[in-house]
Amino acid sequence: MWKLVRLNFGRNPVHFGETGIGIEEASERVRSDTLFSALISNYARLFGKDKVEKLLEDFKTSPPFRHSSTFIYRCQEGKYIYYLPKPLVFPQGYDVENDLEFTKTYKKLTYLPLEVWQRWYQGEGFTTSDRDELIAETKKKAKKSDPLQKAGTFAYGQVYKKHKLPKVAIDRNTRATNFYHTGFVQFEYEENRHRHSGLYFLLKFTQPNPELENEIQATLHFLGEEGLGGERSSGAGRFKVEWLDFPQEWQDILNFSQANSYSLISLFWELPLSANLFNNQGEIHQSVVYEILERGGWLASFSSGYQLRRQMVRMFSEGSVFPVSPQGQLADVTPEKYKLHRIYRSGISLSLPLCIPNLNKS
Repeated sequence: MWKLVRLNFGRNPVHFGETGIGIEEASERVRSDTLFSALISNYARLFGKDKVEKLLEDFKTSPPFRHSSTFIYRCQEGKYIYYLPKPLVFPQGYDVENDLEFTKTYKKLTYLPLEVWQRWYQGEGFTTSDRDELIAETKKKAKKSDPLQKAGTFAYGQVYKKHKLPKVAIDRNTRATNFYHTGFVQFEYEENRHRHSGLYFLLKFTQPNPELENEIQATLHFLGEEGLGGERSSGAGRFKVEWLDFPQEWQDILNFSQANSYSLISLFWELPLSANLFNNQGEIHQSVVYEILERGGWLASFSSGYQLRRQMVRMFSEGSVFPVSPQGQLADVTPEKYKLHRIYRSGISLSLPLCIPNLNKS
């Protein structure tokens, strides 16, 4: 059973930190491992130690649910645009040998509207019309009525703004001050014009389990009141949850019957990697196209109050392409000095089917 979950932040700013970008910058979304940690932490606060330990044990054997990373959605006059990560391979019909005129604009498209994603990777593929429109976009001559423009292909960066707020830290002992900036993201929100944006993610329950569904839904509402990400003491990250049955447009994506590949919409980690990702020589299969991310950060334990660095783990990123649907595991990232309980990052993956007749790296 699949669910579509929208997180509407309204006028609340967010601060989503990522390894390497520092406190002065912020990402516009959170990845699946961070979302999983937030869900589990708040699940433990709502339902207690025994329930969360039972849930984590279930994840080690057969995950009761999987979820994607969060991605941006945009609502305009009641119509929703959902952005998905562009797979790391060219779509069918892409002219690799003669792309000099449009490759600059194409490479900037890290995320695609669902409509374009489906057409390029499950439908007719990349067309001459797409080529001409990308060239027009490069030359600033594109029209609002052109198909890629109407679908919102080039509007991803318009649905949120980043800004920095000045802050001052005062040393408790010496009273010395330290001036610094913190980065925030503000999603588009115009109530009078019925225009807003936020984050969404896909959630798949492996087996029907109404009790667990109700618990996860309650946990999300609780998380919405507490806030997602950093700077929550400043009111950042609070959201309202929209828990939706799976729309037909998404169901059509899942029902695609000509798939020969799968593209990640979450992070993915497992040790050892599944044997079907390797060829007969023991090398990773040539149809696997991937990007690796290092996932580190700090342990924030509600039960202990400890602040320690988690062990770093490398994961396959969203948009990586595999010949089979990858499954993934929980990664144990418990710091050596931490003995109270185990700490996990989720490498349990979710992917969407696509067709890549002639595999070329994007």
